[in-house]
Amino acid sequence: MSSDHNMQLNLGDPTVKAASLQEISDATPPGRDRYIDLLRVVAIGSVVAGHWLMAVVQPTDDGGATTTNALEQLKGAQVLTWLLQVMPLFFFVGGFVHATGVRSLRIRGGGYGDFVRARANRLLRPTLLFLLIWLAIAVVFQLSGRQGQLEALVTDTAVQPLWFIGVYLALIALAPPMFVLHEHWGSAVSLALIIAAVVVDVSRFQFDLAALAPLNVIFIWLAVHQLGFSYADGALGRRVGAIFAVGGLAALTVLTVVSGWYPISMVGLPGDRFSNMNPPTLAILVQALWLIGLALLVKAPVSRWLSRPKVWRYVVGANAVVMTTFLWHLSALFIAYLVLIGFNISLPAVGSAIWWASRLPWLMLLAALCVALVGVFRAAERPSPGAAHGGGALLPAIGITVAAIGVLGVAFNGLNNVLNAEAELRILVPVSAASGLVFVAVGWLLLRYSGRRAAASQLSVNC
Repeated sequence: MSSDHNMQLNLGDPTVKAASLQEISDATPPGRDRYIDLLRVVAIGSVVAGHWLMAVVQPTDDGGATTTNALEQLKGAQVLTWLLQVMPLFFFVGGFVHATGVRSLRIRGGGYGDFVRARANRLLRPTLLFLLIWLAIAVVFQLSGRQGQLEALVTDTAVQPLWFIGVYLALIALAPPMFVLHEHWGSAVSLALIIAAVVVDVSRFQFDLAALAPLNVIFIWLAVHQLGFSYADGALGRRVGAIFAVGGLAALTVLTVVSGWYPISMVGLPGDRFSNMNPPTLAILVQALWLIGLALLVKAPVSRWLSRPKVWRYVVGANAVVMTTFLWHLSALFIAYLVLIGFNISLPAVGSAIWWASRLPWLMLLAALCVALVGVFRAAERPSPGAAHGGGALLPAIGITVAAIGVLGVAFNGLNNVLNAEAELRILVPVSAASGLVFVAVGWLLLRYSGRRAAASQLSVNC
């Protein structure tokens, strides 16, 4: 299955000319888990739609703007985030993909460096292009003196979702050694991570040890990632899915509605005591179990639906641009709002009849803008030609670690006032927006250099 999964990804290469439905169907190996590809699209698509529906930008009297989340006013709808906060599914899918990738590389004689370079490349190339363009916009604002509330809002908020890419890069770096642990200890690794997450939350909320909270960024997302390993082994079936779904939903209800220990919303809201997502809490962990369980329960009928050539073609096409869509979807949102604000078009009050009636046209408008942006920038997501195997693990490990720290630094600090911003984040070292950008570039260059060294080494051996 592992080699089949890697082979299938080439179908999403934008450089490949449009193929007939039959050609695409014939190129799909029989053992391919198409459901995983759909979950990836659903996860990112739900994040995009959620941001478009819930983000509300309102102009202020002084020419600036403020941003709020519609869920802050639609309190009854906050429970919908139990189903619609699907980012945990992406980390679960990542675990499956990384397990199959490690196994496939072993068969081909590859090592840690090959795995890291291949996985990081698909993320870092479109991310670097995105950062360079938004850096240019932020610098123009700063040098021209246009740094009002609206400009600050746009340049800071546009890069906030990059936290996900920073965490995912860290999971890539940890995937090979964590997979070795999984091979030796199985589900005990996931259980140990879950216990560690519980200890962190208890220490944070019962003993006021808030400094430990960021540890759950690793413990919780690694636990979800490890469950993806188990799924790749075939260990998570319908019965496990039922246990996860019922147990996760019950635990989530107790933690939020019954006890009130955690906010009901699975996304951060201004009125909440703290965010369940930043850093992730035990509520997010049990919500992840509920979502994974639900996904396992509906796999069989959905997989039969995916066997239809036309449906599968759409899934393949969406996977080819999933990261570009994620990166640029907030840019589409800001373009729409800037036009509305620029033409003094009044915006309906959240929750009003007009607001609800405008949701579908609003989504269609943003989708059209996003399609245009994806059309411009999709080339950066094209898979690179197969690289040479070999080389050491040290340079790739350093490269992806530095890049992950840099991406998180930019996401946390934002790009407003980037030329003289102070470091507001510390991950091993203080990281500002400017130094974060440098870290991303240095990490990318280290990964490329290690790839060239591997290619040169292989060439010398062949000669």
